[in-house]
Amino acid sequence: MCTTEIIAFAKANTYFEKLNTCLIGLSVDSNPSHLAWLDSIYKKTGIVVPFPIIADLNGTIARRYGMISNEVNPNVTVRNVFIIDDKGVVRTILIYPMNVGRCIPEILRAVEALQTADKTGMSTPANWTPRKSINSCATTNI
Repeated sequence: MCTTEIIAFAKANTYFEKLNTCLIGLSVDSNPSHLAWLDSIYKKTGIVVPFPIIADLNGTIARRYGMISNEVNPNVTVRNVFIIDDKGVVRTILIYPMNVGRCIPEILRAVEALQTADKTGMSTPANWTPRKSINSCATTNI
């Protein structure tokens, strides 16, 4: 995760909570490093990050989930998003290269599309959005 993504996820946390969704970060940095990082974010922006960031120093979790690409760098995770349902089933995996930030509105859209499809038994069509406020990454303040 990069600082801008942590801030964006923190700002969007209430949207995720409304969808009964919990955010969890994972980083190959240490807990002291995470604490310093979160403190720096707070001091510079006033934003308190409301979700945990798991320290995966040896990359065990990241490797199990395919988050480390040996072709790219065996010591650095690529930017992944896993949407895991309430039964523990991985429903969606989004993989971003290191130089491309995640689109929080798209992640919210995917969560809501999965929940809508599960609830109705129907599929959502291309470009489906549940509401205008998360219609695109470029036009939202999330």
